Amino acid sequence: MTIDWWTLGIQTVNVAVLVWLLQRFFWRPVAAMIEQRRDATRRTMAEAEATRTQATAALAEIEQTRAGFAKERDAILAAAHAEAETTRTALLAEARTAAAALETNARTAIEKANQAAGDAWNARSARLAVAIAEQLAARLDGTAVRAAFLDWLVQEVGALPDAARRAVMASGAALEVVSATVLDPAEQQRTRQRLGEALGDDPSIVFRTDPALIAGLELRGPHLLVSNSWRADLDQILLRLTQGAETNDVPLPSHAGSDQPVCPKAVPAATAEPNAR
Repeated sequence: MTIDWWTLGIQTVNVAVLVWLLQRFFWRPVAAMIEQRRDATRRTMAEAEATRTQATAALAEIEQTRAGFAKERDAILAAAHAEAETTRTALLAEARTAAAALETNARTAIEKANQAAGDAWNARSARLAVAIAEQLAARLDGTAVRAAFLDWLVQEVGALPDAARRAVMASGAALEVVSATVLDPAEQQRTRQRLGEALGDDPSIVFRTDPALIAGLELRGPHLLVSNSWRADLDQILLRLTQGAETNDVPLPSHAGSDQPVCPKAVPAATAEPNAR
């Protein structure tokens, strides 16, 4: 095998020319294009990194904002819960107060109703008792009873102050002796005599009857009124029964000059009072 040096030389020159051509017209533009692409890639990567950094920062800010929202929500919920609890406590307290007030008002109303009912029944009982006593006392009017009433009437008149008795006699007006039934002449005479002794003079006396007295003698004049009858005592007993129903302390009338109480069924006492008209 022989080597053709001319051919080898020419081939070498061809290769050198080809390399020069490639270097001048291919590798440099390609390298420049590659470098440009690398620069563009680096810029793109840098921009992407910047964008990623911004995105990371934005995400962190979003997370922080979200955490703030969560805290704010928790704070709002806690405040709302506290306010609701306070409102609930206030409403419960108000409801308890209103319920207590309603209960107190109801108890007061019930007590008043019971008291009114009790007072009404006491008044009815008192009126019934007085009515029964009135019917029983109406059967006891007789000479002995009228004599006892005359004694009490004289005792009451004698207990009046001297000035009151003198004023009665100085007026010169006739006095009325009112009885439940008509007095016979002897009783009228005895009544004039006893009253004259009590008044210290001989007064002018007119007799008249009033069945409403039930029994008794009353002395009436311009300056004098001596209530001395079972009607007056029964009225007084009824008044004291109705007024004393709350305390159950019902004092009954007593005989003049005596400390012993008189039952409405027994002979009641006389009551006397000067009455300037």
